[in-house]
Amino acid sequence: MQNTDADIAQSTWHSTSAEQTLKSLESSIDGLTQSDAEARLLHHGPNRLPQAARSNPLVRFFMHFHNILIYVLIGSAVITAVLGHWIDMSVILAVVIANAVIGFIQEGKAEQAMNAIRQMLAPHANVFRDGERKNVDGVDLVPGDIVLLEAGDKVPADLRMLAAYGLTIQEAILTGESIPVEKQNKTVEIDASLGDRTCMAYSGTLVSTGQGKGVVVGTGKDTEIGRISGLLSKVETLTTPLVEQMAVFAKWLTIMILAVASVLLVFGYFVEHHDFTEMFLAVVGLSVAAIPEGLPAVLTITLAIGVKAMAQRNAIVRHLPAIETLGSVSVICSDKTGTLTRNEMMVASVLTQQHLLTLEGNGYEPKGKLTLENKAVAVSDFVPNALAQAAALCNDAALRKQDGNWLVEGDPMEGALLAFSGKMALNLKETNATWTRTDAIPFDAKHRFMATLNHNHEQQACIFVKGAPEQILAMCTTQKGLNDESEPIDTAYWSNQAENIAGLGQRVLAFAIKTVTPSHTVLEHADVKGSLTLIGMLGMIDPPRTEAISAVAQCFEAGIRVKMITGDHSKTAAAIGKQIGLQITDKVLTGAELDNMDEGAIRNAVLGCDIFARTSPEHKLRLVMALQSHGMTVAMTGDGVNDAPALKRADAGIAMGQKGSEAAKEAAELVLADDNFASIVSAVREGRTVYDNLKKVISWTLPTNAGEAMTIIVALLMGMTLPITPIQILWVNLITAITLGIALAFEPSEESTMRRPPRGRNEPLLSREMIWYVILVSVLFLCGVFGIHMYAIDRGYSLELARSMALNTLVVMEIFQLFFIRNIYSTSLTWQAVRGTKVVWLVVSIITVAQFAITYFPPLQTVFATEAIPLFDGLLIIGIGTALFVILEIEKQMRLSIQRIKAR
Repeated sequence: MQNTDADIAQSTWHSTSAEQTLKSLESSIDGLTQSDAEARLLHHGPNRLPQAARSNPLVRFFMHFHNILIYVLIGSAVITAVLGHWIDMSVILAVVIANAVIGFIQEGKAEQAMNAIRQMLAPHANVFRDGERKNVDGVDLVPGDIVLLEAGDKVPADLRMLAAYGLTIQEAILTGESIPVEKQNKTVEIDASLGDRTCMAYSGTLVSTGQGKGVVVGTGKDTEIGRISGLLSKVETLTTPLVEQMAVFAKWLTIMILAVASVLLVFGYFVEHHDFTEMFLAVVGLSVAAIPEGLPAVLTITLAIGVKAMAQRNAIVRHLPAIETLGSVSVICSDKTGTLTRNEMMVASVLTQQHLLTLEGNGYEPKGKLTLENKAVAVSDFVPNALAQAAALCNDAALRKQDGNWLVEGDPMEGALLAFSGKMALNLKETNATWTRTDAIPFDAKHRFMATLNHNHEQQACIFVKGAPEQILAMCTTQKGLNDESEPIDTAYWSNQAENIAGLGQRVLAFAIKTVTPSHTVLEHADVKGSLTLIGMLGMIDPPRTEAISAVAQCFEAGIRVKMITGDHSKTAAAIGKQIGLQITDKVLTGAELDNMDEGAIRNAVLGCDIFARTSPEHKLRLVMALQSHGMTVAMTGDGVNDAPALKRADAGIAMGQKGSEAAKEAAELVLADDNFASIVSAVREGRTVYDNLKKVISWTLPTNAGEAMTIIVALLMGMTLPITPIQILWVNLITAITLGIALAFEPSEESTMRRPPRGRNEPLLSREMIWYVILVSVLFLCGVFGIHMYAIDRGYSLELARSMALNTLVVMEIFQLFFIRNIYSTSLTWQAVRGTKVVWLVVSIITVAQFAITYFPPLQTVFATEAIPLFDGLLIIGIGTALFVILEIEKQMRLSIQRIKAR
């Protein structure tokens, strides 16, 4: 076996003859000997995928503390501990630990994807060893083993087919092609794509019909699934835009706080000559006021609320930041089969001797409408009854209804034929009971047809035949019309129409019939050659989901491009693309064409083409990376193992929950419970809403903290008494800030949410507008707090009462700011805006009660050094909050008006 390793390493078994393959593997048609198989098992290893190495759990846990914002929070916890504020310290540390625990649990999802793939290999296999048929464990298969395949088997390893008898294999998990692939033993072109390698059977795929025999050419990591697993392990997982933006935000916030604190400490000690300890404690108080320690908790809660909202829309989130990422996507790369389409074959075209009709319906349900030139027509006037009979009787599948859904047992294509017969008003049970099958010629790739011999109780016998159009036409001499009369066949008409149907991306089958004597009970090939009567042809396709069409349109309205990346044929992909309304349908790029492009060419091509066909996992991965190179935030949908690498690499991987493979689900960050592309649009809306709410939380929190910090800075620089004490600042930070901030997490979507273009991937969390807003509100807060404090002092009020009024003014301004910030893209002066939500009024009520308690309840007055505020002064405080709201609303309307003018 000197050359075996080199032979196995190649990926050209499909272009190598069966004889040469056996010779290269030093095997024979009778299989290996048991001793040889054992020796090869030691050499090649078990037929399983390797387990990915994992880092030390303790190291992975502590890595979640390696973040500048976490350092800031830990530092603030230490500072508050020095100040003796143990409750504040406990809350901060709880947030830090909770974030680390959540991150640790989410760690390693990509490794789980590879573990899911490892479970896809067949547990057992039927092989020839020592010249005898044996059943062995799938892990014990070795290159050179001869494997037998039957309907219902899972292919246990990559096989080069030696023989195939009506063998079809469902390869959707690898190629995305919805129709089972016919297998044979002849070589194909060396550059044939995976879906066109008809002499190969790949590990993890399912045998739909027939029987076959093949020699093992790849096991474990050397299989196609193993190659995808290796590719998956090398794919770099990108961080989300939110995580990137929060890192930048934390970095600059830390620098700013430390810089201001340092300058203030130096100024107070060397210029104002304050006591160093006094200045140091004041600077610590400033740091506590400036750090938004409640922000991480509120952000996490906001994302968690988004998880619940998405679950209600059938989108299950596996990684919290993915919610916000989905809301920022600018392009969705979608698999075709099972995502944009139903993954159910359906007869769409009916061709008779006179007409090409269209058949509508819903999957395998035996109900539908027949139309001619967009007008409904009666079945009996246009379709021969014999065509419906042939589709039902020359058939090995069965339809059944389960939980309100029609399912097929057997070949999906034959299930579609049964549904067609039902739509033609044929009673399937009665027909099968009346016409008993007495013999059959099973489908074989060599002769490309299937035939059945059926007898009824009226001493009649018929042969029903279905197969490839060109094959059936060669076997027919006459054609039959509605009047049940036979006439010479018009081969040119049928051939041209069959090509037209195929051009629509449909798979065409032709049907023929032959009446024989009742005594005819054995069916031979000679009985069907050159003596059949053609009765019609049917075009089948995996139809697009009805809701996917409107979902694609909504994506375009939201500024999101949709690109179809499939392993199916280019004509089929183009036909589906046209039906769902993709922007560019006259251009389709295939995997073979992508192979001839360098990375630069692909970067250009990916912008000008929306449909990619006959693609491999590498192609999908390259396309996703090409789009990301343009700064786009990419969402990738898929359900097969072949989609897993691209799902992992995409900014937002979305797997199908019902028909998706476990590998795809584990590699993805979101799973659609209903396998519906339309649910993605709903999830995008929720994602955008979550980001808007995060932005609102930050826009509300930063001015509050900045206003508090500026109050301390101004007081220290001017040598004034602090208008609010440190313990009062802590009250605002721990009670009001977190509570009011959480209310914004429950905000519903704004009307313009899905009419705005997606934000840029590099768009900063703190935009110029937000920075301006933070400065404006901070100044207004500063003016309000100092204004009411100076007013109280001028009126001769005590310092405690003046501080009480300043404290309540700060809280009232926060409440009015909350109502303003609820609508950042539209006016806040509407009844709906003023009415708010139940959560908003609940937290406002709680804060109001809490403020009345610390202001008027004697025990709390002692703790917080407050005094009761007179009624008139209380109304004045509310007036200050109202003035803040009016000023901010005027500024917003002016800003929005300028933006609308520029947009024109």
